[in-house]
Amino acid sequence: MSATLIAVVLALFLGHAVAPLTRLRRYGWFVRWLALMQQWLGSGAASAFALLLTLGLPLLLVGCLQSALDGRFFGIPGFVFAVVMLLYCWGPRDLDVDVEAVDEAPDEAARQRAIGQLAGDGRPVAGDDAPGLVAAVFSGARRRWFGVLLWFMLLGPFGALLYRLAERGTLGDAAGFLPGAHAAAYRHLLAILDWPVAQLMALALALVGSFDAVYAAWRQWHAARHGQPFDFSTGFLDAAALASVQQSARHQAQQQVLDIEAGLDAPTDAPQSLFWMNTAMALVWRILVAWLVVLALFVLAGYV
Repeated sequence: MSATLIAVVLALFLGHAVAPLTRLRRYGWFVRWLALMQQWLGSGAASAFALLLTLGLPLLLVGCLQSALDGRFFGIPGFVFAVVMLLYCWGPRDLDVDVEAVDEAPDEAARQRAIGQLAGDGRPVAGDDAPGLVAAVFSGARRRWFGVLLWFMLLGPFGALLYRLAERGTLGDAAGFLPGAHAAAYRHLLAILDWPVAQLMALALALVGSFDAVYAAWRQWHAARHGQPFDFSTGFLDAAALASVQQSARHQAQQQVLDIEAGLDAPTDAPQSLFWMNTAMALVWRILVAWLVVLALFVLAGYV
């Protein structure tokens, strides 16, 4: 596990310090693989079999390579392979860069284009939709960062690639030509992989943000769904994130009143939506730090 922690920190550092490396995160080969296998399978193949074949073969190759490198030459080849795979599966776009692009857009048209990059294939978000921007930041963090990170910590490079390929299989460039049952199988697999990620993100958010606000939002979301079938929905994370950001907004408003009463300069009137988005990004960074601290504690406790 100590090697896992070092690999995570090194991959994060390289992803930010060596920007050209992020250009290697290309998954066109997987889209072409899906198209080829779909032509061979036809539309009548069972969804479970089609998923196992299209997703299982690339994962089998990575799993065999991971197993073959394990313990060889003092673990150095396996460690390098883990760093490379984590760096490849991270993103593929940098979340903080996309948030900064929205924040620094020179005009409304540029801002809306930047928001489209931030939201990805999610629902369209308007520039003045503060809750939508918060949800876009946390959804992006789950898909770009924490999903890959959790499954990498549990299963190594195999887990990181499992999550990334499952996620790519639900996007328009791949899911657009898949039969309904096959595309639904990818969506269901991703929902299963996402659910523990979202739960751990919500737990970390409660610890680094407002515990009462997050816990109340989490309970209210589940209470509202009482009696509905369990479907691995992660809407509770959006509710918890929004509650935590709203709490921060209230604290800022109170501080502004105190500053004005004390004769300090009034803050500039920034759009509320951008403040909420930046607050959400700050909370995401705190969650990432909390995850790394917990991982470090496992290492110190002797789980190596």
